[in-house]
Amino acid sequence: MEFKTATIDHLPAIVRLLADDELGATRERFEEPLPLQYIEAFEKIMQQVGNSIIVALDNEEVIGCLQLTLIPGIARLGMTRAQIEGVRVVRSYRSKGVGEALFRYAMDVAKANGCGMIQLTTDKQRKEAHRFYERLGFVASHDGMKLLLSD
Repeated sequence: MEFKTATIDHLPAIVRLLADDELGATRERFEEPLPLQYIEAFEKIMQQVGNSIIVALDNEEVIGCLQLTLIPGIARLGMTRAQIEGVRVVRSYRSKGVGEALFRYAMDVAKANGCGMIQLTTDKQRKEAHRFYERLGFVASHDGMKLLLSD
């Protein structure tokens, strides 16, 4: 297994992963060719310094992914924090250490870039994900809130 920053060639597999669960199926749209919105979003991510999608690969096949965003801040004495989103692992690879290895890699990237904290949000329905994050040392210290700005 290896980890690398995603390229546009990885994008179809990433979108397929995002759509392949009960919640993702209601908000993502995997089809070929990919909807233009995904391509445009990927290009914006790649252009933004400190924003990347990391993929876990097994023989060049995408078996996991997450988005890692480094966020400079003023609070906490100017601390830079990392935000992790869009975490997915291919079903047949779950419970085999892929998610943990992917997170450990992202944590190392965050540390190497001077981050003092990693934060994430997770849907309240994802109880297994909560246990996974807690096992990695994450603490549910805050309540997250969201406001959708469009339908």
